[in-house]
Amino acid sequence: MTQSSIAAQTMPRHAFLSPVPLFFVFLWSTGFIVAKFGLPYAPPLTFLLLRFAGVLVILGPLILLMRAPWPRGKVGHIAVAGVLLQAGYLAGVWCAIKAGMPAGLSALIVGMQPILTAIAAPLVGERVRPRQWLGLLCGIGGVALVVAAKMSLVGLSWPALALCAGALLSITAGTLYQKRYCPQFDLRVGTVIQFAASAVVLLPFAVLFENLTPAFASVAWTPRFVGALLWSVLALSIGAIFLLFALIRRADATQVTSLMYLTPPTTAVMAWLMFGEAFSLLGIAGMVLAVLGVMLVVAKKT
Repeated sequence: MTQSSIAAQTMPRHAFLSPVPLFFVFLWSTGFIVAKFGLPYAPPLTFLLLRFAGVLVILGPLILLMRAPWPRGKVGHIAVAGVLLQAGYLAGVWCAIKAGMPAGLSALIVGMQPILTAIAAPLVGERVRPRQWLGLLCGIGGVALVVAAKMSLVGLSWPALALCAGALLSITAGTLYQKRYCPQFDLRVGTVIQFAASAVVLLPFAVLFENLTPAFASVAWTPRFVGALLWSVLALSIGAIFLLFALIRRADATQVTSLMYLTPPTTAVMAWLMFGEAFSLLGIAGMVLAVLGVMLVVAKKT
């Protein structure tokens, strides 16, 4: 199976006219739910290492059996993009939350990604139209309204703030880097390369700062933790990442990152359904504004 045929099967020609972006938003939004289930039972870097290892165990033999094509000349670029998208972003957010960063403020900071991506769009040969800028501003406004009710500065520290800001810069840089240097590659092989590189980068930090040995002694292997780990491997690190890569190769970076505006509203609905967390009229107004913003960003050129 060639790379072009994989791309054709993964995404329709008009990426944002299909259910794929909505399914991506749903899967991506569960990441905060996974953190809520998983972090009480394992340190953040240890959890992420187990998550990355799970991806390699599943996809490693698969690419060998299917004889997936190796991305010649792009391995280094794919690895760099993976470290930024996976290790930098996830470790930054999870460690920030563990260090006391309020979830609402974390969502608002990371929600600045579409704005940063739009500012840097000329680096990948893209132009952001005035209507898209309006959509981006509506989107961040919507995110602010959604998280406003849960906004708190209790427990906030400079290290936590720095970690969250670093995560924001990392996922923005990773999206642009991949769009420019390696937008096309076999999703199976590319994912293995990215998670292998990310595991190598995170391992020394986990050994240094967390009780990684012996045998991941700091992990409490409860059913809730195992469930969170399995979901993070299968639904997030394989399912959502495959969809993200497919969107990056078929659409402008600004359009892809604008979907992140839908993550906090979707997560808020999930938290309301699963944990009974309050969901205010202000949050509903934020959801509507965020959806409007994304529609303005991804709408066809006229």
